[in-house]
Amino acid sequence: MSAIGKLLRPRSVAIIGASADMAKMTGRPVGYLQKHGFAGAIWPVNPRATEIAGLTSYPDIAALPGAPDAAIILLGAERVEPAVRALAEKGCAAAIILAGGFAESGGDGGARQAALQKAAGAMRLLGPNTIGLVNLTDHITLSATGALEVGELPAGRISVVSQSGGILGALLSRAADRGIGFAKLVATGNEADIDAAEVLEALLEDEATGVVAMYLEGLRKPERFRAAARRAAALGKPVVVFKVGRSEAGERSASSHTGALAGADRMFDALFRQLGVIRAETFNDLIDIPAALVVGKRAAGKRVAVLTSTGGAGTLLADAAGVAGFALPDPDAATAERITALLGEDEKPAAARNPVDVTLAGVKPEVFRAAISALLASDAYDAVVTVVGSSALAQPEVVAGALAECAAGSAKPLLAYVSPQAPHIVRLLNGCGVPAFTAPESLPAMLAALQPRAPLPAMVAAEPLALPELPEGPLNEAEAKALFAHFGVPVTREFAVADAAGAEAAARQLGGKVVLKILSRHIAHKSDVGGVRVGLTADQVPDACAAMLASVAAAGAPTPEGFLVGELARGEVEMILGFHRDPQLGPAVLLGLGGVTAELFQDTTLRLLPLAPADAEAMVGELRAARLLAGWRGAPACDTPALVAAVLAFARMAEALGERLVEAEINPVFVGRVGEGVRAVDGLAVLRRG
Repeated sequence: MSAIGKLLRPRSVAIIGASADMAKMTGRPVGYLQKHGFAGAIWPVNPRATEIAGLTSYPDIAALPGAPDAAIILLGAERVEPAVRALAEKGCAAAIILAGGFAESGGDGGARQAALQKAAGAMRLLGPNTIGLVNLTDHITLSATGALEVGELPAGRISVVSQSGGILGALLSRAADRGIGFAKLVATGNEADIDAAEVLEALLEDEATGVVAMYLEGLRKPERFRAAARRAAALGKPVVVFKVGRSEAGERSASSHTGALAGADRMFDALFRQLGVIRAETFNDLIDIPAALVVGKRAAGKRVAVLTSTGGAGTLLADAAGVAGFALPDPDAATAERITALLGEDEKPAAARNPVDVTLAGVKPEVFRAAISALLASDAYDAVVTVVGSSALAQPEVVAGALAECAAGSAKPLLAYVSPQAPHIVRLLNGCGVPAFTAPESLPAMLAALQPRAPLPAMVAAEPLALPELPEGPLNEAEAKALFAHFGVPVTREFAVADAAGAEAAARQLGGKVVLKILSRHIAHKSDVGGVRVGLTADQVPDACAAMLASVAAAGAPTPEGFLVGELARGEVEMILGFHRDPQLGPAVLLGLGGVTAELFQDTTLRLLPLAPADAEAMVGELRAARLLAGWRGAPACDTPALVAAVLAFARMAEALGERLVEAEINPVFVGRVGEGVRAVDGLAVLRRG
């Protein structure tokens, strides 16, 4: 068994610094292990006690009767390192360090944490600054969290990975109060050794785990998380993440729009979307969504029926679902007839509307049971939500039994909104396999999580391409566009020239009207300094060159290297295509509505590299601009396949350049009509030494 396997299912546990006073935090772990039925050996270590809670207490780690599978260290920060070293020498597989005062505290804390890793040797560490772990499947509580004071902690098939010990305790107690069972809960703390991604890996191989809920502040090993998330998708075990830090601005670039559009939290959004990970938008969602998923039923689509015995509550649910894009079609004729037969002819109009309101029929379990069965059986609906109103307070077991019976007879999801403040009914419903929630706003998130999910695209390594000779630092526009073209991004036809005479000659060679730009590797936004003129004839070019140089000088910008004269490209829609390197998650590609208003409208989407064709297609579809590309209000449809191909070519370039690429951007990319392709009209790139 691996060290993490032994940590999750130890046969022997040493409690270093255990107290004989069960009221103290250092006394809790022994008490909790006994209270919750741990069947293995418990070895308290305390030099001032010979017995703790009826167990032999050992004076030091060396005196233990053997090498423990796991240990909990309850000592202060200054005494942890010697304990870690002694446990490693004893042959302990893994140790949990509860103490704070390490990397999270700044100052010398980082050095103290590094010393722990060195002292541990081959022994694995959970923490420091963690509350430990709880394995309800096997009655193992290696934790000091006060949430273990709860009398009954139901076991279930949801496992939790939390980078916060307090959040682990909050989830444990909240879920227990709602009758939702957990399998394993692990708080990773500072992650000096074992991190959230490695725990996720282990939990995916746990037969008792069907869904994994994660509370994340960041990722120390993004690639490991990506591999684990892909493994989860292959196993059919959903991963639900609540990621904090939504308001934190990402690293911003000084020279590109892309840096301003790709914030740190948006990068996590892209990562989760790319991996099929479900993002919980609220803390409640981190309980509600896994509770809905763990039942194992999925909706085939977005058509929802709402059954209510109180009109107001039904309207709340219908409104929440409708705003989120779910359809609430009225019952089909056959279903309406079945419900009318239950309610009586006088209630025929109510039976033909959604929400289906059975208020006036009286709240009778048999009526609810039959109405729910009718809606679940209807081909018009993919999921059914029922309101459990105040009338259920008198007979909660009867109502719960009716719902459980209906749920058991259908492959469709059945959810229950408990309208009154009735925790006992919520516990009862969740306990019998009917996901119950108490806030109407939770419904859209639960329904969205139950929608069918496409398999993750296979990742195919890009064919290696020889790199052209490239300078270090910022490239001028001509160099940048030559780089893009090398990898297959179509660019405009143009000439780089040294002076006005060369610019005029280039314009005559191109013929017709042209675009004139200053050429400079030090001026990223040329239009800001008067460095772009559109629609010039060859005769107008010399005067325009002189005016540009004067404008650049007046703006205090560096003297240009020359001019760029290009064909006057046309397109139906202007897009932006950019590269961003996040300091935590790595390289990504951004696509969005472009031009000078890119930052104003911020209609963009992101994907991390490497990029699969399905990712590029999904990026286009996620944009509000997708409607423009499809032909908005009679406008001609655009060449979306050519745009997808350009995104993939740009991504191949970023992959091939690797760490050499600091930033790159094409803004705008003109997208022509169907069959006309795309053209990179402007571009920048910054490279570091290879």
